[in-house]
Amino acid sequence: MHRSRNYTRPGTWVLVMLLLLGSTASLAEGPPPNQAGTGSLLWRMANGYKTATLLNTDVDMQISGLVARVSVRQEFRNDGSEWVEGIYVFPLPDEAAVDRMRLHIGERFIEGDIQEKERAKKTYEKAKQAGKKASLVEQQRANLFTTSVANVAPGELVVVEIEYLEDIRYEDGSFSIRFPMTLTPRYVSGQALPDKVGSGWSPDTDRIPDASTITPPMVSSSRGHKISLTANVNAGVLLETINSRYHPVTVTEQNGEYAASLRDGQVAMDHDFELVWRPVSSAEPRVMAFAETIDGQPYHLLMVMPPDQEAAPAALMPREVIIIVDTSGSMHGVSIAQAKRAVKLALEGLQPGDRFNVIEFNSHTNALYTQSVAARSLNIGNALRFVQQLQANGGTEMRPALSMALSSRPVETHLRQVVFVTDGSVGYEDEMFSMIEDKLGNARLFTVGIGSAPNSWFMRKAAEAGRGSYTFISALHEVREKMDALFSKLEHPQVTDIDVQWPSGVIVESYPDTVPDLYSGEPVTVKAKSSSEFRAGDTVRISGNSVSGGWSTSLPLNSPRQDEGIGALWARARIAELLDDERRQVNPEEARSAIVATAIAHHLVSKYTSLVAVDKTPVRSSGDPLTSEQVANLMPYGQSTNAIFGFPATATSAPMQRVIGVLFLLAALLLVAARRSKRLVCHGRPA
Repeated sequence: MHRSRNYTRPGTWVLVMLLLLGSTASLAEGPPPNQAGTGSLLWRMANGYKTATLLNTDVDMQISGLVARVSVRQEFRNDGSEWVEGIYVFPLPDEAAVDRMRLHIGERFIEGDIQEKERAKKTYEKAKQAGKKASLVEQQRANLFTTSVANVAPGELVVVEIEYLEDIRYEDGSFSIRFPMTLTPRYVSGQALPDKVGSGWSPDTDRIPDASTITPPMVSSSRGHKISLTANVNAGVLLETINSRYHPVTVTEQNGEYAASLRDGQVAMDHDFELVWRPVSSAEPRVMAFAETIDGQPYHLLMVMPPDQEAAPAALMPREVIIIVDTSGSMHGVSIAQAKRAVKLALEGLQPGDRFNVIEFNSHTNALYTQSVAARSLNIGNALRFVQQLQANGGTEMRPALSMALSSRPVETHLRQVVFVTDGSVGYEDEMFSMIEDKLGNARLFTVGIGSAPNSWFMRKAAEAGRGSYTFISALHEVREKMDALFSKLEHPQVTDIDVQWPSGVIVESYPDTVPDLYSGEPVTVKAKSSSEFRAGDTVRISGNSVSGGWSTSLPLNSPRQDEGIGALWARARIAELLDDERRQVNPEEARSAIVATAIAHHLVSKYTSLVAVDKTPVRSSGDPLTSEQVANLMPYGQSTNAIFGFPATATSAPMQRVIGVLFLLAALLLVAARRSKRLVCHGRPA
């Protein structure tokens, strides 16, 4: 019998489809988010991507009382053969007041100057086109910054040094400072816009117009991305303990000052660093005051502790606890294990008479119950089984889940407490803050930041908008410790309606404008600027209400001690308040002008101001081409690039979608034609 061979084999069609899909790669803009490679700085050259090796990142922390000055020094070398511009996005603490930048290229040293953002960008672009060495530091989010470095010659070493001020956190009797080493890729949603304002892997969208500025490429492993870190701590009191939560450190003490450094010298930049120190019990401060005078203008930082946790009475009102857990792709691996254990402990900590519900979300929202139910053993057992089977995949659409929790019908006899467990990896933070303020009602929102590099700005601001508190859990072994501390806050009454009364005869501008509720183990911190120095014997009185009645304390203000950075921290707090006014559409133009004036007066990077450094002498001739590319960040420890980027969780450009659609359609038509041809041939065979 004769068998016709006029049909294409199935394997050939698979090959055709792969070739067609592979041809779309050239349409993508910039490197993919999980760009393979071992270096940290990817330069786009005429003949493809080259790697500029990260030689060293060094962090130096000088901590005095409640203020830290931190220097971050990053060294890169252009190992390519062309002149380049490097653009890299990096995280900093969300309350960092960035006020200094120095650019070292070879033997040159250039000091950064603060300018309004648009002007600084023009200054930088003009210098770049003129062939001058230049650097620009811009803020994309409160905890996300971009540095651009122009006209780096082949073989040159580039050193960028950034300094910032930060106030120290105090909680449950311990001080702590956190330094973010990398970032969790942010989830991007919305309709893609035709143009991009940045160099990131994502297009800008109608929901996140600057998405391309907050989505740098990521690498899953690297011979670079190493960091060394030293912290010098002058707490003003003797310390009982000082240690790092996630990195082994070596600690030395001399004359009451402590120095801590990474024991291994250099470590991978894939897990946030946190240093914690606790004063000896007999010297634990109850009230603290710090001051700085700049050009005759006094600034103050006040911290007042709440009543002792042991002395706080148990809550009289039963609680309605709604637990929201993030199960998106960025929670894959270690993060989802931490989240599930945290939720399990929260469920087991419910008391008789409480009510609860569990809501999980990724690209979709799924609630265990339509309304909260009684905390009976049967219902809790169902919830534990529900949580145990949760898996991490999909996008990070948190708005529907949080809206569901806050919009459900409240139980009038219960105090509603929403516990939000997430890594906060979204790009639409302002949208979420506004929604929380709009729908919160009488509820309280407590955020639990999960993972080795959570979005700390989102966690803190969401809790602030929700009149609650925030907790970070970065390792599986600390889940119980951190959740027990959170339960203590939930179960003990907070001090509300807090009022700060300053001495008469002095005009004071203080922030936050509305002091948040006070929780066990957490202080009230107020940053203030006064019209003149306080008089001897002047005190500030802070009062409020708790379930046991009125509560108040006083703090003397005439401390002769001067502490660097208090003025900058006040300015940072004022800018944050003005940004909230702008987001709420409260005189937005007036708020913008005030932000610019405050930032320039205190030499701070902000949403509307940038640091720019320009050398006077051109080094690149106009005939030499200049190419540019972005720095890759190291994926956070315990996270998977496939889990985050292996699903359609982010927006793609409309042209790319159309091309891919056409190619799929063409491949399908060819496959159908092949099968039809095969059937015709088979039916035509002789008997």
